[in-house]
Amino acid sequence: MKKIMVIGISAGAGKSTFARRLGEAWNLPVFHLDTLFWKPNWVEASLEEFSKAQQEIVTQDQWIVEGNYSNTFDIRAAHADTIIYLELPLHVCLYRVVKRSLMNLGKTRQDLGEGCKDKLEWAFIKFILTTYYPRKRNMDERLQSFQAIGPTKKVITLKSKKEIQSYLDNVCSYVHP
Repeated sequence: MKKIMVIGISAGAGKSTFARRLGEAWNLPVFHLDTLFWKPNWVEASLEEFSKAQQEIVTQDQWIVEGNYSNTFDIRAAHADTIIYLELPLHVCLYRVVKRSLMNLGKTRQDLGEGCKDKLEWAFIKFILTTYYPRKRNMDERLQSFQAIGPTKKVITLKSKKEIQSYLDNVCSYVHP
């Protein structure tokens, strides 16, 4: 595993933390898509800018790219040797988003764009609520399409906090016995 794409069912699934821990264990650089998409003060990058930034990353020898942004899945999936999908229940994702936002209110997290202070907005909660189940329905097909890109592409699905922790524990013990 040298080129890893980490995606999830929703915000709050644990993509950033998972990617960071995996990067530390395997000594791989971690890129958070939110830092590429969001310019200071929550200004969105253009699709061209956002795509170009990802294309520069995926040509590197090693990387972990974390984030969903389905309109650019293909850029990452074409180059990834491993795709890891995190799917936690909706209530867990919502709880984590609210907790994270309240804990970091007014601060810029390392997985957000520079100058993007964390906030909690109803529009974001509504987005999570309205997209969770449609994404869940479409994900099996999407994961199968990733595997169809190449026979050596590994797709890993982790669907509980216990599975995620067990996977990280195994990976970390493999690297650092």
